Amino acid sequence: MRGFIIGFLFLLAYAIPARWYFVCQLRHHCGDEPAVVAPTRPMTLALHDGDKTVLQGYEQFGFAPNAFQPDLSANNQVFLEKVAQYLKANPDKKITLTGRFLPSESIAKSGIFENIGIARAAAVEQLLVKLGVSEKRFSIDYQKVIGTTLEEPISFNLFVPKPKDYDRPVYSFKDNTFSDANFAFGSDEFKPGEQCILYADSVKTFLSANPTMTLTITGHTDSIGTETRNLNLGLRRAKNAAAYFRELGVKSEIISTTKGEEQPVSPNTLDGKDNPEGRQKNRRVNFKIEEKTAQ
Repeated sequence: MRGFIIGFLFLLAYAIPARWYFVCQLRHHCGDEPAVVAPTRPMTLALHDGDKTVLQGYEQFGFAPNAFQPDLSANNQVFLEKVAQYLKANPDKKITLTGRFLPSESIAKSGIFENIGIARAAAVEQLLVKLGVSEKRFSIDYQKVIGTTLEEPISFNLFVPKPKDYDRPVYSFKDNTFSDANFAFGSDEFKPGEQCILYADSVKTFLSANPTMTLTITGHTDSIGTETRNLNLGLRRAKNAAAYFRELGVKSEIISTTKGEEQPVSPNTLDGKDNPEGRQKNRRVNFKIEEKTAQ
């Protein structure tokens, strides 16, 4: 009996340290619960000025899937403050914000803007406006990223306007642009998508409350076809968009005009090859709300 008891005690003496080692050292289940480390975003955000990098090593902005309001971190806020400071110190500079989105976000709700990439860039623009940067210093671009991961949702690029630059759309309530997603290729029939319908409804409400304002609609095309054909196509598109606003009940003055292929926002060709994405951006209609010109 005594031998059994001694053997049992020896077993306990071995088992207790062994279990402690397995549970505490190998599985880390002893003592305080380990802190949960939140996943960090890549520290690759930068502010570019042509070939020069002005700011770098900041945390990329974060957006929930199908959302256009950023989930700001403290590091993001510091970056925005430094961007605002740089723009204030360099009044000749303007900035292009490029908002990106995944194919899975193509039909995401994006407010009054055509896609969620534009909406993301516009949301970041407003954060910089709150820091004192004039709305006149922004242009907005967008890009659909192929894949399932959005590593760089927003990019920041400075520029100095030049006479022969590509046109740089603004994308705001009073100066908004929609691409040919609202037209069949080569057609002037206006078929507004959901976001354009939402925007048109908002414009109607605004113009009803502000009778001194006027709406100018400008049609743009890509470079396929002759200049004359494209001028006519742009004008027909603008007029058909204006007719839609009239049918909606807009009573204010509406001016329809065209630029045809004269003001591309993106190359129609790259390295001598067709650039479908660029041409798609060029086929667009711009809506601008302004005070009536004094007669």
